[in-house]
Amino acid sequence: MAQMIETRLQLGQVLQAQGIVSAEQIELALMRQKETGHRKLLGEVLVELGYCSENQIAAALAKAYGLPYAQISPKICDASVIEVLPREFIEEHTVLPLFKVRDVLTVAVSEPANVFVIDEIERLGGCKVQVVCATVKDIKATLQTYMPAANVFVIDDVIDDAGLEDFSLIENIPEDISNLQDLAGQSPVVKLVNSVLYNAVRENASDIHIEPDDKKLRIRYRVDGKLFEKMRPPFRMHAAIVSRIKIMAEMDIAQRRLPQDGGIHVLMEGRPIDLRVSVMPGNYGEKVVIRVIDARKVMFNLEALGFSYNNLQLFRQKIAAPNGIVLVTGPTGSGKNTTLYAALTEMNSDEVNICTVEDPIEANIGQINQFQVNTAAGFEFSTALRSLLRQDPDIIMVGEIRDEDTASIAVQAALTGHLVLSTLHTNDAPGAVTRLLDLKVAPYLLSASLIAVLAQRLVRKICPNCKDEFEPVLSIRKMVEKWGIHIDKYYHGMGCKKCRNTGYSGRIAIHELFVPDNEVADMISEQAGLKKLRAKALENGMAPLRADGLEKVKAGITTIDEIIRVTE
Repeated sequence: MAQMIETRLQLGQVLQAQGIVSAEQIELALMRQKETGHRKLLGEVLVELGYCSENQIAAALAKAYGLPYAQISPKICDASVIEVLPREFIEEHTVLPLFKVRDVLTVAVSEPANVFVIDEIERLGGCKVQVVCATVKDIKATLQTYMPAANVFVIDDVIDDAGLEDFSLIENIPEDISNLQDLAGQSPVVKLVNSVLYNAVRENASDIHIEPDDKKLRIRYRVDGKLFEKMRPPFRMHAAIVSRIKIMAEMDIAQRRLPQDGGIHVLMEGRPIDLRVSVMPGNYGEKVVIRVIDARKVMFNLEALGFSYNNLQLFRQKIAAPNGIVLVTGPTGSGKNTTLYAALTEMNSDEVNICTVEDPIEANIGQINQFQVNTAAGFEFSTALRSLLRQDPDIIMVGEIRDEDTASIAVQAALTGHLVLSTLHTNDAPGAVTRLLDLKVAPYLLSASLIAVLAQRLVRKICPNCKDEFEPVLSIRKMVEKWGIHIDKYYHGMGCKKCRNTGYSGRIAIHELFVPDNEVADMISEQAGLKKLRAKALENGMAPLRADGLEKVKAGITTIDEIIRVTE
């Protein structure tokens, strides 16, 4: 096989002949390659410089070596053939066996020049090899589908609910369980845990609660901010379920007296989903809460987050500032990080260095440098932020300002030419000022650095399948009129199978955007109280959370009950 592959044209010549790159671009790429000590291939350098794409490189390599080029996917790959080569070899050389016809194995490679790897494939497979060129990205994506990493669990092959026979097997387990690890690996337990995870993702749950009570066990999902009971497995399954989850999250199954945190990576329908696991010892055993992070369901787009036109324009203006602090406030679970990720995604470009310090990293964003806090190792927010300032950042995102050190460093960073984005837990937007003053930030420094505070809440949207007009009680209409908003038609969800008879499906944010002007900055320097700051902000045109919510009621997006519930 090695003799069959001979270079007919250089990569640069092929790309140039096809009009993809110019001679000058090839020359610049070669110079950059030389600067790196030839540690990178020419194709990698060309892609990094933005002169061409990975697909164009792969197609050009195929032409240079007289080989076919293919955009591969799981659909054209025979899963049973992958096992022809050892997993370690496949991962090390980024190759992918696609299919085998008689005694010819077709393999996708990203580096056709490496004839030694192709010879080794022939030796390991014991057959002839036909090579096709493909991108590293396509090869890895297909490999991830059929050969997920060792700590990734595939949960597709499950049924919706474990059968009664499976439950009866567990019912006979004695109280004294001596080998939890063996028990947790039994098929009924694995099937049930997989089913719980699978259905949670399918039903758009944000959290899973596994709660033991006195001889009872219930599993609840949180969907659109509300918990509902999903199932009640037999109580004797509790220890086995918890142990199975601990094994998946790489926790200590023998430790039952202290809280533990961990993570699970699962694959569902070929896409990765992250699960954050918290185990807490309780009165009747360990309670487990699992946060479901499905990157496909997260909208990193400011226009999709429910901003009013005025708030969106003003918020975009502030995150385009060269320096200052922009804060997003609200209670836990109000979508603060989603808003920050959407802002970072919008600001992301080759011209800026964006760095984040998070605990934990909830979603990976391409071309952004994300750093995970490690409290056990002493890598706190403040420590990470100090180090980050030596990484030449333009934009910094701090997951949360929790203490005086982090607050002080964030303000100093904003005053020295950086744009800093972070979150706080406050009831409203102006409340961020008093919170930072409580964290010992000097008033004159805060007034000079704070450029915007966005407070937000999440409200449930009316289910479109059962949406219907209704007439609210007179007291509601009078209350809304008192708030200065006129609403002609009110809508609610009647309740249907699609929304589990709740009348709601999905959530949207309501916002309150506080932008200090010079007068408000002077008030901050003088340590004005929260009531005065809020009154001045409203006078300057800030729309409060309730007003933004009522506009969404007027548009038929949510209900008046939701706005009253969230803004009371």
